[in-house]
Amino acid sequence: MASLKDLRNRIAATKATQKITKAMQMVAASKLRRAQAAAEAARPYATQMDKVLGNIAASVAGSENAPRLLRGTGGSDRHLLLVCTAERGLCGPFNTAIVRLARERASALMREGKEVKFFCVGRKGYDQLRRLYADQIVEMVDLRAVRTLRFENAQMIAEKVIARFNNFEFDVCTLFFSRFRSVIAQIPTAQQIIPPVFDSTATDALGGAAYEFEPEAEDILHDLLPRNLAVQIFRALLENSASFYGAQMSAMDNATRNAGDMIRRQTLTYNRTRQAMITKELIEIISGAEAL
Repeated sequence: MASLKDLRNRIAATKATQKITKAMQMVAASKLRRAQAAAEAARPYATQMDKVLGNIAASVAGSENAPRLLRGTGGSDRHLLLVCTAERGLCGPFNTAIVRLARERASALMREGKEVKFFCVGRKGYDQLRRLYADQIVEMVDLRAVRTLRFENAQMIAEKVIARFNNFEFDVCTLFFSRFRSVIAQIPTAQQIIPPVFDSTATDALGGAAYEFEPEAEDILHDLLPRNLAVQIFRALLENSASFYGAQMSAMDNATRNAGDMIRRQTLTYNRTRQAMITKELIEIISGAEAL
């Protein structure tokens, strides 16, 4: 049986942990509001740009002059999985859910005989993937020093991906991230970005009308496709940021409540042990007095 001193130390340690988890919950809640606002503000632009490019791409479908980023390499044997996760933990299953989706996709592709490579954005995803796919990780981008996500961060990642595509290192690139829905719901998402897969309903917006482009559609796509790639990555990073703080807020709230339950159980055990020791001492005193 633990001594009273040990029990007091356990209660004090649990209370200290509870203070930390409560503080982390409040910090995550504060940062969540800004991250959620940024993610929601990025959605309309990314969605509308995707639709516009889908309309333009429909006009050059099958053309030999279409940009290589749009038509791809013509094959699908080599896949690059761009996995975006957080730089820190203490956020429940947030990072694991994204990595699990990427692992499932990688396993399915390798069963089909495809070549799979990983491009990791975020330390946590890299740490998990290197246990099984260390030789298949081609690059890792660490954003721990970035306090506020900016478009330049996504553009840097997009340039690295495009450079590898231009060097014929892969045929298809798929982006993995977590889409923010609410504090308790983050949805792991896979989105093919090279060659881009546009929403089929976007082309219907043309309504059968003929449009003329100035400059030519191919020139517009040549300029906008790389930017759209950066926009989609930037949106994924913002969605990840909001999802991370939502998951961390939920995880720290659960940890705080669990710490409270532990403190109550430990306090009850402490009081019972203390009462048993007092009762034992009283019995010894009474027994000694009767013996006299």
